[in-house]
Amino acid sequence: MSARSRSSITGSTSKRSRRLLAAAAGLTTLGALVAAMPTAGADESRERGHGQGHGHGHGRTVDVQLLSFNDFHGHLQPPTGSGGRVTHTNPDGTTRTIDAGGAEYLATHLREARKGKRYSVTAAAGDLIGATPMLSGLFHDEPSVEALNQLDLDVSSVGNHEFDEGAKELARIQNGGCHPTEGCYEPGRKFKGAEFPYLTSNVTHEKNGRPLLDPYFIWEKNGVRIGFVGVTLEGTPDIVNAEGIKGLKFRDEVESINKYAKILERKGVKAIVALLHEGGSPASSSYNYNCDSPGPGDGISGPIVEIAKNVSPQVDAMVTGHTHQAYACTIPDPSGKPRMVTSAASAGRLYTDTTLTYDRRTRDVVRTAVQSANHVVTRDVPKAPDMTRLIDRWNTLAGPIANRPVGHIAADIENPLSEAERPLGNLIADAQLAALSPADKGGAQLALMNPGGIRAPLTRAASGAEGDGVVTYGEAFTVQPFTNMMNVVDLTGAQLLTTLRQQVSGSNQGSPKILQVSKGFTYTLDMTKAGADRIVTDSVRLNGEPIDPARTYRVAMNEFLTGGGDGFSVLKEHTNKLVGASDLDVFIDYLAKNSSATAPLAPPALGRITVVK
Repeated sequence: MSARSRSSITGSTSKRSRRLLAAAAGLTTLGALVAAMPTAGADESRERGHGQGHGHGHGRTVDVQLLSFNDFHGHLQPPTGSGGRVTHTNPDGTTRTIDAGGAEYLATHLREARKGKRYSVTAAAGDLIGATPMLSGLFHDEPSVEALNQLDLDVSSVGNHEFDEGAKELARIQNGGCHPTEGCYEPGRKFKGAEFPYLTSNVTHEKNGRPLLDPYFIWEKNGVRIGFVGVTLEGTPDIVNAEGIKGLKFRDEVESINKYAKILERKGVKAIVALLHEGGSPASSSYNYNCDSPGPGDGISGPIVEIAKNVSPQVDAMVTGHTHQAYACTIPDPSGKPRMVTSAASAGRLYTDTTLTYDRRTRDVVRTAVQSANHVVTRDVPKAPDMTRLIDRWNTLAGPIANRPVGHIAADIENPLSEAERPLGNLIADAQLAALSPADKGGAQLALMNPGGIRAPLTRAASGAEGDGVVTYGEAFTVQPFTNMMNVVDLTGAQLLTTLRQQVSGSNQGSPKILQVSKGFTYTLDMTKAGADRIVTDSVRLNGEPIDPARTYRVAMNEFLTGGGDGFSVLKEHTNKLVGASDLDVFIDYLAKNSSATAPLAPPALGRITVVK
């Protein structure tokens, strides 16, 4: 974005023009957006808040509706399986699951929530793109950005996955323009970019210290001004391709929020919301869990707790993300005053509705009056027709790409969720080992794959009208949709053993997450025992040799695991990391090299994990 002064405007200009001119930054960024736009008339797009009960917006206080979500990850179509459900706790303590998500339904829910609200602003906490399903990922997330524009998103922080394709691609996502290598996807139609500002106050250029994108945004209507500070996960360099963020520095989240909260206050903006792509883990997976019982913030743990306790009291609320969890908690700020901290799970399954009562005299939020709750994006409402048209248009474009053959299978390669070892998991782990075992690719000796990253089986019936065993690009993408970058890291034998134990202990004790392993790596899992004792230590072998706790091994895995995902905290202790190709590219390359129409790939044999029940 170019250097400019932004303020709220009125006019008959396009929604994009109004949004861009409504931000406030005045900082040099990666690309130029808009210098100035004509204005006239009333800005009806902002007529979404209410002052009813507060002098219809003209009394001392007005209620501002803050709608928020996070970690959308391009889920235009309803997410499937467990990733497309949320858990609700009933008054009697029992639970039930609800099918949720899908952009057509999210649009309907948000639009319904805004009705009757004269003051309403919609914000997000990052990872709106990246690790996306095929429909968005095939087109470098242009479909998702178009959908977010239609959702009337006002502002978002930058998440770690916004950097999956590097800072230059993030600039294109913000500013628009055709893809640098693939060009425009539709004749005569140029990608316009995000109509909302992406914010990141803590990602700066190493050479001059300037923020990569605007650090803050000021939303204003009828004299009501709310500042938003955007913050990216400080640990982003550990989970994205290093080349894509070369020359950038990811600074401390707390320091960055506090710095720009002071700047906003000096500009006369005292009502401040932090949009932070970092989060926590509530004690319950139910979206309606009360994490303030028995006291404020007692039911939540993780990085967000310490961050919230140290962010300046000047900040009135925090919208968070990254952990894909649902919560609406009050965590005490440094002065001991409770402050609302929220997250709306992921994939567009929930949205958060927060009421910020704004005092016109103090120009600040009445913190004691802040209320917030997560709401389910149910699928029992009408689909938004404009979103349906968008999805249909991109589906038509995706057809030729999605149907491109990439391999052949001799039989169904299953992914049974109830089993510790899965044929498809073995195949994916073998593909990762094959790609990253050469010395110049990382020298991997074994590969580990998280089970949750395998989204669907490969079946002959789905592979062609005649069940001919052809695997298409679209089918491979459906199996590995996250496009996580592959890493090769050093782990000691002791850390490997701890990794295996963390599959069945700690946060995974109640619901084990059994990693899929490459050929040559074997061990016994004794389910008659409890916790970490389920791993039979002297059974763990690599190519027939016992794992030596003191030895260093080169291990391939995706960036989700190296970041400690799924409760594997020990994996964050890795050293000597090399970043490779994406997991999808590795998978497709393996299918192409190891199968053909005359020699289709057979399901890998089982026997790597011996289970005692």
